[in-house]
Amino acid sequence: MSLSFIRVPTFHAISDPPLAFRIYPILPHHLLLHLNSHNNGLVSPISNFNFYSFIMFSEDSDYDSKPVMIREVWAENLESEFELIREIIDQYPYISMDTEFPGVVFRPGAGEKPFHLRRPSDHYRILKSNVDELCLIQVGLTLSDAAGNLPDLGTGNRFIWEFNFRDFDVARDAHAPDSIELLRRQGIDFDRNREEGVDSGRFAELMMSSGLVCNDSVSWVTFHSAYDFGYLVKILTRRRLPSGLEEFLSILRAFFGTKVYDVKHMMRFCASLYGGLDRVARTLEVDRAVGKCHQAGSDSLLTWHAFQKIRDIYFEKDGTEKYAGVLYGLEVF
Repeated sequence: MSLSFIRVPTFHAISDPPLAFRIYPILPHHLLLHLNSHNNGLVSPISNFNFYSFIMFSEDSDYDSKPVMIREVWAENLESEFELIREIIDQYPYISMDTEFPGVVFRPGAGEKPFHLRRPSDHYRILKSNVDELCLIQVGLTLSDAAGNLPDLGTGNRFIWEFNFRDFDVARDAHAPDSIELLRRQGIDFDRNREEGVDSGRFAELMMSSGLVCNDSVSWVTFHSAYDFGYLVKILTRRRLPSGLEEFLSILRAFFGTKVYDVKHMMRFCASLYGGLDRVARTLEVDRAVGKCHQAGSDSLLTWHAFQKIRDIYFEKDGTEKYAGVLYGLEVF
């Protein structure tokens, strides 16, 4: 496998793909080697394009070598991207999801029990305090069919989605400074989000009619996702989270159904698997196919690939169904 970097153009013509797609073209192997040895792996600028980013891609087998494109969603292309999702959701009913948010500002008191000894209601109380106070920054979605194929939309590329929200104002809103610095290092531009990002209210309206929610035919795949779903429930209901865990879980089931898989919960039944998403992926020898960690689109795809590998290694005989509907930390059976 060879790794390289390419600069990504911003398109402006109506006939071109929507603004700010990240594109990962396949280059001949000898050209990659030439670029790596003569230009530190960077493709020389091409005239007539406005380059704004660097992206890593990899070459795999015939299908996997199809380039992956992260469809970056902003206010201007929100409607058209949800229209695409509505058209393909029946064909690609497996949804892997990740979010980015401004860290955690409310933590357990010094005298409280360690994580593994706390009750689910205790975890939820802390989660609610944070989600009620903070704002969503990104949502990443990977759609797949049962065979693991990503949508190609009739092109030579494969696609995942990354929604960028305008709600969070780093100068005004509560946040954990170390989390914000981490997200900045990973490429999130908070000023651009404020200027061009999606309004969460409009996102919620379009999500309700997209087939992503209130649809018994879809399955959700996540990693340590109590907070992820907390933020989605908050924006879908347009109110603070309910006071009790049972009511929260009831609302969760109404929106997302019962086929919700949290890989972190499933790891409890997998020998030798522990830690965060990147550590688990390394243990499973699953490569990050595109983008960086702590970017919601990239992490949603890595979560899907980790789930596939865990399913094939640990649950091939008995299946995964009995582990559905349980979020790590909020285990109410």
